[in-house]
Amino acid sequence: MSMKHLSGLELMQAMVAGSLPMPPIAHVIPMKGVAAEHGRIVFEAQADERHLNPLGGVHGGFAATVLDSVTGCAIHTVLGPGVGYGTVDLNVKMLKAVPRGVPLIAEGRVIFVSRSLGVSEGTLKDAEGNLYAHATATCLILRPSSAASGSTEQSTRM
Repeated sequence: MSMKHLSGLELMQAMVAGSLPMPPIAHVIPMKGVAAEHGRIVFEAQADERHLNPLGGVHGGFAATVLDSVTGCAIHTVLGPGVGYGTVDLNVKMLKAVPRGVPLIAEGRVIFVSRSLGVSEGTLKDAEGNLYAHATATCLILRPSSAASGSTEQSTRM
């Protein structure tokens, strides 16, 4: 399957379905795709002993990485083929200590997308709905130079 011709949503749906592999970061921070739709992505993530800080708790970078992933991937679901993105701002609020060995649900949702910027939010919760962390992100939309000229694409508000 050629990724070059897939929209962001098609790419995310292929990862969720298992026809495309998750990116290498998903092996360092165990994540797997659960759902992908226009403007929304859901991953499952689980911290293990590799993610512990010197005090024995799950390092805050675990939640930050998972939330950076779902907020960026949510933006990707609204982008066309060949259009990329890069996080320029990530604001994470750690609300509770992330547990080790517990499957968590990370959800990203698009708030706003224009020609050059995307804004999204993400949550990290357990199966009971307990909120461990919340994030907002701003992504720069990276369009190919040929798409930059003459496009009539409009902003998308979610």
